[in-house]
Amino acid sequence: MKITVVGRQMSVPDDIRALAEKKLAKLDKYFSNEGSATVTFSRKRNNENIEITISAANTLFRSETSDETFRNALDKAVDNIDRQIRKNKTRLEKRLRKNAFIEVAPEEELSEPSARVVRTKSFRIKPMTVDEAIMQMNLLGHQFFVFADESTGDTCVVYCRRDGDYGLIVPEK
Repeated sequence: MKITVVGRQMSVPDDIRALAEKKLAKLDKYFSNEGSATVTFSRKRNNENIEITISAANTLFRSETSDETFRNALDKAVDNIDRQIRKNKTRLEKRLRKNAFIEVAPEEELSEPSARVVRTKSFRIKPMTVDEAIMQMNLLGHQFFVFADESTGDTCVVYCRRDGDYGLIVPEK
């Protein structure tokens, strides 16, 4: 797996960079060589934050953690991604490396109930600008809002990020 280490408004020390590569190497058993990971280090409000995004077989795995030290945050983030993979192993087996899950012992598997749809909503998607979509989302008190972009006609999603800013998801062409 190709690993990219990024420091947001900081330089990442070599020992932390090596530790991140070592910790992510334990996830290689799930991915073929085509996987890529981006590890972003940052400091906010006296906490050290790590964001790990792994892209493999058209699937994204993401974890964002915060702790007093980068080492603790890194441990939490890698464990979180490992848990995501094992939790969804039956759905992921077709996409990830063949025999990726043979090494997982039965006692290690997470026993969470399978996801089920408990409510279905339908609504008309109206063409609007991003600012209008954000306003509509805030008026509804939702964390995300689906809308048709007024200029392109694409179906987009605007969402509220943990830091209070907004994100926009647009389809690739």
